[in-house]
Amino acid sequence: MDWNGKTVVITGASSGIGEATAERFVNEGANVVLAARRQERLEEIRKRLNEYEGNIAIKATDVTSRQEVENLIQYAIDEFNQVDVLFNNAGLMPLSYMKNKKVDEWERMVDVNVKGVLYGIGAVLPHMIERNEGHILTTSSVAGHEVFPSGAVYSGTKFAARVIMEGLAKEVKNTNIRTTSISPGVVDTELMETITDEDVLGKMSNRGSQFTPLHGTDIAEAVFYAVNQPQNVDINEVIVRPNNQ
Repeated sequence: MDWNGKTVVITGASSGIGEATAERFVNEGANVVLAARRQERLEEIRKRLNEYEGNIAIKATDVTSRQEVENLIQYAIDEFNQVDVLFNNAGLMPLSYMKNKKVDEWERMVDVNVKGVLYGIGAVLPHMIERNEGHILTTSSVAGHEVFPSGAVYSGTKFAARVIMEGLAKEVKNTNIRTTSISPGVVDTELMETITDEDVLGKMSNRGSQFTPLHGTDIAEAVFYAVNQPQNVDINEVIVRPNNQ
């Protein structure tokens, strides 16, 4: 696919998978809109990616705000006339044991990992339906396929994200809109830094490095693969994990 003139919107774009995916698309000549809460970090990434062929725009966005997500999509349309791809990538993973009642963290995960996905879909879908074209992707997780101790709430949010995307796929099956859930395994990102549960942190330190983590670029390649299929091919789900996980 020729990405010149195409527009890709990425949430959670200030680091990790989002940043790597932005670089992958801007290197192909796409217009890329970076969205995250950290304005200063988005500025740094834009400056670094300016050497590439595509255009970069940034929009500070908290995906837990429906209005901010609506504003993000409208900003992308105002800047580049259309949105061809939305990558709902923003996410949190503050793992905790339910007995420790990290209720604030549970609520934050639901707000970001579930509501943020819904707000993104709701904001961009009317535009894509009007154009009868577009691709919506969401970062789920292998935790959306398998539950592990301390991951009950996180797995619940990621399972929800998968189900939402599956339902969306069925709703748009008679259109040219495509959908993909990306389920990464262990990836070297900032997600681990959100964990505050001392029980979880203790077990992680005792266990040591069990897996060789993937890099954000590995997941970016999976995203790029999914969106570059012929129009009649819909890659609904991709699981990408280290070969020793």
